[in-house]
Amino acid sequence: MRPRLDLYPGYDVLAKRDGPSWNAKTREVLEERLAIGPETRRFFDEAEWSTMTALAERIVPQPADRTDAVPVAALVDHKLATDTRDGYRNAELPEQREAWRRGLCALDAESRARFGARFHELGAWAQDALLKLAEAGELTDAAWAGMPSKLFFHKRVLSDVVKAYYAHPTAWNEIGWGGPASPRGYVRMDFDRRDPWEAAEAKPGREDEAYEENLRVGR
Repeated sequence: MRPRLDLYPGYDVLAKRDGPSWNAKTREVLEERLAIGPETRRFFDEAEWSTMTALAERIVPQPADRTDAVPVAALVDHKLATDTRDGYRNAELPEQREAWRRGLCALDAESRARFGARFHELGAWAQDALLKLAEAGELTDAAWAGMPSKLFFHKRVLSDVVKAYYAHPTAWNEIGWGGPASPRGYVRMDFDRRDPWEAAEAKPGREDEAYEENLRVGR
């Protein structure tokens, strides 16, 4: 039975796993990411994990029926557990591990003060209301300890969560990306042209054609 129609129907970037598109290092990195399950946790404590999970669900909500959901919270946890840094940071923010611990604690403190419950216990509308205030820099509870909520939201939450999401093959399938093209590389760089190992976008009236073509990509 054909899967539900999407922008790149039939496309699975992991079909390239053993082909010429990826080198050994790319495969190694992908295997590491794929080994991280949704409940994999080494850095966050239990309270932080509940808040982190709820936060990730608001920043990058995923389809409820997705069977291979991106483990966003776990990927952020992995980054912090391995202390993988960006190589730069805003001088008004502490280093990333401290920023995350302080920020999650502060979100819970703001949530209790305004709604009488922790962040993960709130409904989506209340969570979004708090995040909009953080985005605007209007959260100022003492738990922030001088860290601007606006910078935490833009430089840590958006940056780390969105990068975690788009580092995963599930997201690559969603946007039709083929992953790092090493050693193969990309050749057809002109507008609306693609290499034969790239995903075919479903054009109106030609969805079945794209589906059949994507089943062959990477093979």
